[in-house]
Amino acid sequence: MENTHYHASHPEHPLELKSHHEPAYKCDGCKETGFGKRYRCDLCDFDLHKDCMFLTNKTSHAFFKGSTFEFFEQPPRQNKRCNNCKRYCDACGKQIKGFVYHCQKNDLDLHPCCSNLKEVLKIDGKEFRLSERVDSSCFWCGKVKVQGSFSGARGWSYVSMCNEYHLHVHCATEMVSEVWKNKDKLGNDNNNNNNDCLDLENLKLPKDLAKLRKDGARGNKYWRIIKTILRTIACILMGEPTITMTCLVVELLT
Repeated sequence: MENTHYHASHPEHPLELKSHHEPAYKCDGCKETGFGKRYRCDLCDFDLHKDCMFLTNKTSHAFFKGSTFEFFEQPPRQNKRCNNCKRYCDACGKQIKGFVYHCQKNDLDLHPCCSNLKEVLKIDGKEFRLSERVDSSCFWCGKVKVQGSFSGARGWSYVSMCNEYHLHVHCATEMVSEVWKNKDKLGNDNNNNNNDCLDLENLKLPKDLAKLRKDGARGNKYWRIIKTILRTIACILMGEPTITMTCLVVELLT
């Protein structure tokens, strides 16, 4: 079947492409949260992001000139004496727990989904560029450097060409994790039948954003753009970029 494939990490049974009308899951490849379409074995409760399903043995990235990344099913040890040393993604700053692209020469690591982040996104009429280093503060955490990561990584960001909007990719993943935790507490979002879309209305906002959201028409416009940015980046990082278009249409209709 066209939508059924075998994968080396799960050779026992074929993995079937499942639709996005299903709850969030934990990818058995990179060990990160995912939602939407995934390749799954129902018999073994085994799931893979699309980015973790179709991998290349070697890849590269524009931010790391001269670096070649090799695929590993498990994070390589930093040295022979360290059995429990942790590795962190140089894009989002989160710990590497499973599938990884690793550059031995320059000691760099990337999650499969992070390695596929688009360099340019067009969101709500504005152009955002993926940036390795920025000097402005993230509108979500209020910091220049990623917070909550022990890696020391500055963290990649998407920054609008007007320089008004700046968001760490790390913050987008943390935000969406909070949304899904709230969904579980409320019984998988009983008040919203549209599982394609992230419900951000009840998300706990940073103080400055909460204040701005109440700032009349300007605040509503700013919040609408911020929601679209969060959804877009989170969906890409969590393996389902097509959800964002559905979210955007729902947002415009409401």
